[in-house]
Amino acid sequence: MKPALIIGSTCVDVIIEIDHLPKTEENIRPTAQTMALGGCAYNVAYMMRLLNAPHTFITPVGGGTYGDYVAKQMKALDIPITVSVPHQENGCCYCLVEASGERTFMSYHGVEYTFQKEWMNFQDSDAFGLTYVCGLEIEEPTGINLIEYLEEHPNLELCYAPGPRGVLITPEKTERMMKLRPMLHINESEAQAMTGETDVKKAAARLQGLTQNTVIITLGPAGTYCLKKDGSAFLTPSVPVQKVGDTIGAGDSHIGTILACLTKGMELEAAISYANQVAAAVVGIRGASLPPKLLPPMPGGSVNQ
Repeated sequence: MKPALIIGSTCVDVIIEIDHLPKTEENIRPTAQTMALGGCAYNVAYMMRLLNAPHTFITPVGGGTYGDYVAKQMKALDIPITVSVPHQENGCCYCLVEASGERTFMSYHGVEYTFQKEWMNFQDSDAFGLTYVCGLEIEEPTGINLIEYLEEHPNLELCYAPGPRGVLITPEKTERMMKLRPMLHINESEAQAMTGETDVKKAAARLQGLTQNTVIITLGPAGTYCLKKDGSAFLTPSVPVQKVGDTIGAGDSHIGTILACLTKGMELEAAISYANQVAAAVVGIRGASLPPKLLPPMPGGSVNQ
């Protein structure tokens, strides 16, 4: 299969570990604070790279304190910087991680969430197959540029993750995205919010009525429900997590693994089953980037195949 195209943000995750979310006027003391590369698209691209799946990552890297950090870390990891905009500031995401491992995000967006068509001038769209975009980029004012680019290149096989702010995207943008017939990757609460349906099967059917394509809904401990574009459906069991580190990047790692597996020729059901294993491993650590040594064995042999 052709290499995948991953479009979106690389930001700095400022991970702040706390016992509980503070109340107004409460004075609490975090137990730890760390910084790491993050961003939905970066997390997806990280899994593609970890699984040796061919891909190109289009992510704007800006300037300022956080832009300098991103550039330094990407260089250390030998990740090509395809778009450099040092005159604009990079943002960050404050990840508040409670003792339970649940996370709450406060994102300060910079240039990393924007999109300009000229960034794609040196990319041949015919060279790519599966293409990932996230709702956070679509929500931004420049998201219309990304929508237009996708409309102008219908050969790209779109995978769209609306995310928790998907319901805040304007109806016009959402309608245009759905008309592109993307494969959807979404969690249970997001699916309910977007459709008004409390039953996951009904929510998937409503979404598929808009996209005419596969809908993948993650259900946490209940597994992953998939309604394929041919109308068949299956539920893939989850993998138990012995000890929760945090839930940062679990959903991104899940779809990143699916895209990597599909790019490498794996069938969808097997890809989702393996993605459930990877997501469980990510939940078991602190942060979103799974160390290579903790990567579950890929079905059929080495990730280098």
